[in-house]
Amino acid sequence: MNLRRICVLRCKSLLNSKYLRTSQIVGVRKLTSPSGSSPKVCIVGGGPAGFYTAQHLLKSRLDIQVDLFERLPVPFGLVRFGVAPDHPEVKNVINTFTQTALHERCNFFGNVGVGKDVSVAELRQAYHAVVLSYGAEGNRRLGIPGEDLRGVYSAKDFVGWYNGLPGNKELRPDLSSETAVVLGQGNVALDVARILLSPLDILKKTDITQPSLEALAESQVQRVLIVGRRGPLQVACTIKELREMVNLPGTMPDMVTTDFEGVASVLKDLSRPRKRLTELLLKAAQGAASRQAGASRQWGFHFLRSPLEILPADDLTSTAGIRLAVNVLEGSHEGARAVPTGEVEELKCGMVISSIGYRSLCIDPAVPFDHHKAIIPNTVGRVQPGAGLYCSGWVKRGPTGVIATTMNDSFDTARSLLQDIEAGVIDVSSVKPGSRAVLSSLESRGVKWVSFSDWEKIDKEEVRRGQRVGRPREKILDVAEMLRVAHS
Repeated sequence: MNLRRICVLRCKSLLNSKYLRTSQIVGVRKLTSPSGSSPKVCIVGGGPAGFYTAQHLLKSRLDIQVDLFERLPVPFGLVRFGVAPDHPEVKNVINTFTQTALHERCNFFGNVGVGKDVSVAELRQAYHAVVLSYGAEGNRRLGIPGEDLRGVYSAKDFVGWYNGLPGNKELRPDLSSETAVVLGQGNVALDVARILLSPLDILKKTDITQPSLEALAESQVQRVLIVGRRGPLQVACTIKELREMVNLPGTMPDMVTTDFEGVASVLKDLSRPRKRLTELLLKAAQGAASRQAGASRQWGFHFLRSPLEILPADDLTSTAGIRLAVNVLEGSHEGARAVPTGEVEELKCGMVISSIGYRSLCIDPAVPFDHHKAIIPNTVGRVQPGAGLYCSGWVKRGPTGVIATTMNDSFDTARSLLQDIEAGVIDVSSVKPGSRAVLSSLESRGVKWVSFSDWEKIDKEEVRRGQRVGRPREKILDVAEMLRVAHS
C-alpha cells in the first residue's frame, strides 16, 4: 500500500476522534495541497497580533498555508494572561482565534521558543515569509533609586501573577501594608487597583488563579493611590475602566479636589470621549458618583506627581514609602507637558506597582531591533533589509492601544505581505518545506511541541478543575504540567 493511501486511511480512521495531532493533519493536507503549490507563511507569536495576522492571510485568495509558533504551550497571549479576570467579555475574542486555529490551512505549534529552539534564519529557509508577532515580554524600568526593593513590582508581573502566567507564578507579592501606590494612570493601572480592592465574592466567580485568590483573601491593602505625572485632562484610562472603579462595591473615591480646579470650565472644548471621561472623573472627585456609603476601602488618582525614589524601611530591603516630584503643566489639554516645580512630597506605602508600560525584546540577533524604542524597525510591517520578513502588533509599533488596535495593525501587515506576494517581491515559485523541516529540527533537539488539539486537552482540564470549585476554569500554572496534560 503506497504512502498516499496510508495517509488517506489514517485520516478517515481519525475523523471521529476529538483530538488530531497537527502533524497528522499536515500529512493529510499534502494530499490536496502538494508541497510548493501554495505560499507558506510562519507567524511567531500566538497572541492577538499573531492570530489576527493569520486570520487576514487565510481570507485571501492566495491559498496560503499559515503556521503559528508560540513560546508557551498555550495560545492567545495577552487575552489569556493580560485581560483582567473580571472582564470575561473581552476574552470572547478567543472564539474567533479558535476558528482561525481550526482553519484547514492553519497549524498551531506551542512550546516552541523562536530564537532558542529554532532560529529566525531557519524559519526563513523553511517558509516564503516570516511574521514576528511575539508582543512585549519585558518591563519598562522606572530608573530611580529603590525600584529593586522588596514590595516594588511591575504591573506586567503583577498581572501575570493573578492571571496565571507561568513565569510569574512564584511572585508572591507582599500585601501586608495598608496603602499601595500604582504608578501610571492607564487601563492596566486601573485593572491592578481594581483587583487589589475587589471583594472576594466577585473574584471567586472569575478565572483568577487560586494562589492569587488566597493571597488577596489575606490582603491588608485598604487604599490604592493611582499616581500620574500630568493632570485630570490627560488621564490615560478609558471611561469603562473608570466607571468600574467608581462602582466597585465596598470602595469609595478619595481625591484632592484642588487637582480639578479649572477643569469644569474647559469641558466644552474637549472631544466627546474625553469630555465624558472627565465629567465622570469630576463626579468621582466630588463624591457625587459614589454610592458606597461607609465603604472600608479607598482609591484615588494622585495627579501632577512623578516618582523620584522608592524609600526603604529600616531593614533597607523592603518598601516604606515613595518620594514624588510635584509638577505643573505647560501647555493645554492632551498636549500638556509635566514640569517639576522643585517641590517634593513623600507618601507612606508598603507596595509600589509600576504601570508605565511593557517593552518588546530582541529574540534573535539576526533580526533588526531598535533597543531605544524597543521595536523592530519596519515600514508598514515590512522589515528591511531583504524581502520576506515582517512584524505586527506591539513589537511593530510599541505596547499601545487595545485589542482592536492590534487587529487593525495586524491586518495592515498582512496586507503588506499579500501585496508583496502579488507583486513578485516574495518568490513563491520556489518549493519550501514549511513545518515539515522545522518540526524535524525540533524533534532532533528534544523539543516537545504542542498542537492546537493538544491545547484543547489543557483547556478541557482547566475547565474541569474550575467546575469543581464553581469557577469558569482553574488555570494550570506550570509548563511541565501543561505538557503532561497535552501529551496524555
